[in-house]
Amino acid sequence: MNQYELALVVNAKVEDDVKNAVVEAAKDLITRFGGNITNVEDAGKKRLAYEIQKMKEGYYFFIQFDADATVPAEIESRVRIMDNVLRFLCIRRDEE
Repeated sequence: MNQYELALVVNAKVEDDVKNAVVEAAKDLITRFGGNITNVEDAGKKRLAYEIQKMKEGYYFFIQFDADATVPAEIESRVRIMDNVLRFLCIRRDEE
């Protein structure tokens, strides 16, 4: 299994329960495809480097997980169409 990290930028104009639902949906996707979540970091509300959909701020979340090599592609294809996700990035982490 490889180690991955999924970074999500969630719309800052949504309510807390909607924001948490987006993160839970991403976590459910990871576990549905056989991933094992090791850490979830809520980095909070931060200013974006540039405007996205007329928004200047977003909530940042970093989800670390272990999974097979095919899992990130499956997750990305589904996160891409999720509402309230402004940007996402899934990377493979180097083993330390």
